[in-house]
Amino acid sequence: MSLAGYFARNGGEILQATAEHLWLTVITMLLAISIGIPLGIIVARRPKLSKYILGSANIAETIPSLALFGFLLPLPWLGARGDRIAIAALTLYALLPIIRNTATGILSVDPAVREAALGMGMTEGQILRRVEMPLAFPTILAGIRVATVWTIGIATIAAAVGAGGLGEYIFRGLAMVNNNVILAGAIPAAVRALLADLLLGLLERRMRPERRKARPRRIASPNAGMGAAAALILVAFASATFLAGCGGSRADTVVVGSKNFPEQALLGEILAQDIEAHTHLRVVRKFYLAGTFICQQALLSGRIDTYVEYTGTALAAVLKDPIDHDPADVYSQVKQQYQRRFKLAVFPPLGFNNTFAIVIRGADARRLHLKTISEAAKYTPQWRAGFGYEFMGRPDGYAGFVRTYGLKFAGQPKILDLGLLYRALLDHEVDLVAGNSTDGLLSARDLTVLQDDKHYFPPYQAVPIVRDETLARYPELRAAIDALAGKISDAEMQKMNYEVVAQHRDITRVARQFLQSNGLG
Repeated sequence: MSLAGYFARNGGEILQATAEHLWLTVITMLLAISIGIPLGIIVARRPKLSKYILGSANIAETIPSLALFGFLLPLPWLGARGDRIAIAALTLYALLPIIRNTATGILSVDPAVREAALGMGMTEGQILRRVEMPLAFPTILAGIRVATVWTIGIATIAAAVGAGGLGEYIFRGLAMVNNNVILAGAIPAAVRALLADLLLGLLERRMRPERRKARPRRIASPNAGMGAAAALILVAFASATFLAGCGGSRADTVVVGSKNFPEQALLGEILAQDIEAHTHLRVVRKFYLAGTFICQQALLSGRIDTYVEYTGTALAAVLKDPIDHDPADVYSQVKQQYQRRFKLAVFPPLGFNNTFAIVIRGADARRLHLKTISEAAKYTPQWRAGFGYEFMGRPDGYAGFVRTYGLKFAGQPKILDLGLLYRALLDHEVDLVAGNSTDGLLSARDLTVLQDDKHYFPPYQAVPIVRDETLARYPELRAAIDALAGKISDAEMQKMNYEVVAQHRDITRVARQFLQSNGLG
């Protein structure tokens, strides 16, 4: 599909993402201006405090954006929603140019002008409001201009914490290796940044003192310039609201999400087609939403209505509960805790268990006669390991895994995208990886899954999760999703994954074929 065709097919969703991106930018800039200008005034008036204020703003500016988002995740209330995290982080990034330019603008006012104002009997407050701020306005606006362009660019990364916006397309396209999807996010963001820079640049040039002297009859006053800046913000605010409306009504609409690997997109498509076949509802697909945390945040914030999760992941990564190895107990615990803590309904398992699979090359397994992880432990000091970023940080992941089996590796594990794990293994870049037991390539390539003989990994039954609010609005969803219970075996899931990953079949067709063969299409 061409880029133009992709835009035409997904125009409503792209408009919605643009509205979310614009909303984040407008709220961020309102906060940054409200905080940054007063701090800039303090810097200009209190030199002793300037090094602390500017120093703090400089430190915030040097923290990598993803790291700053990560630092905010554990905070109460703020970390509960992705949009709050994004707005807080973006505001911190936007402060420095506003603070610095506000202080510079005030300090650059001619001392003779201040003396004249004092001679007229003005107070310090009156001088600030009526003399210094109007004269400093072009410089302040230049800082706002820089901060706005920065914010528009960095806001695309906010999708990594579930804040939505155009960054979703960029992350989704990277996961799918699809340039059209990447450009669907990058082009609108770039256009917005250029337009903001152009409009604010025009306003800034009109407010320069030399322009006011050269063309006094056609140049607005400083106060009018401030009004114009406020008008631009109001226009942006109204545009976000308008675009949100253009993105399509959520009436009779269910949004299905997925994580950022092929099996999840396939499960999301099966869920979407099942809902379409058995209800009157329109389904919007938001696949490849990064990892577990992002999907959970999207569900809690109402940006998606349902997605498929794994019980062991929900227990360890979301609920942070101790690992349990009984499938029925894990499912029961997840179901009860999700309902009590999140108001989310956990549906019966789809039938398969996608546990972690510790994989080595088949040639190595045959040469060394290896069948279990324990048998491989004596060879791992000479092996290089490769794991996904989520496996490295999860309670049921790397740390407990190496501790349980007493593993040591030849250097730190290599952190790889899930789609690159098996390629790195087959290309001898690494010697052991943690994949998934239903991965299609396991049966298609010369790979061996080592048995988890110490039963470290908990069960990972696939379960649809739906917002209570959505079920209350559309009760017919319950029967439609219940129909999928127990329908997908381990072998069936691995077969479908193979068709998508190795044979490059379209997930829409694979999902439709599965539903029809099970009498659900």
